[in-house]
Amino acid sequence: MKKISYTFFTITSLLVLNSCGKKTETDPMGNPVEQSTTATQTPEELGKEIFEGKGTCTTCHRADTKVIGPSIKEISKVYKDKKASIALFLKGEGEPLVDPSQYEVMKANFAITKTLSDEELEALEAYMHSLNK
Repeated sequence: MKKISYTFFTITSLLVLNSCGKKTETDPMGNPVEQSTTATQTPEELGKEIFEGKGTCTTCHRADTKVIGPSIKEISKVYKDKKASIALFLKGEGEPLVDPSQYEVMKANFAITKTLSDEELEALEAYMHSLNK
């Protein structure tokens, strides 16, 4: 009886310990999603992560060069000069200030940017402004 109890205890312990491991969150397509480490990141670091990752901003924007959309530095400069909010624009609540002719292209991305939290949008804006320091 002791041997059966010991075996049961050992197997149960292993199962409990194994189930306490790192859980991986997945997106709707079943792909692993990186856990955000916002507690240890500066807003600029979080913004850069979003810009290069789930924000998909790098598809159209670069720091110094116009690709499809204006450069980050140009966007930042215009928004600073006009004392406007990039975050509000990305929520779909602001007018296009930099290149209104590209607005229709950018509107398609609001499906992504509107899912970002206020904290993420502010971090994205902080990152963009940090490139103009």
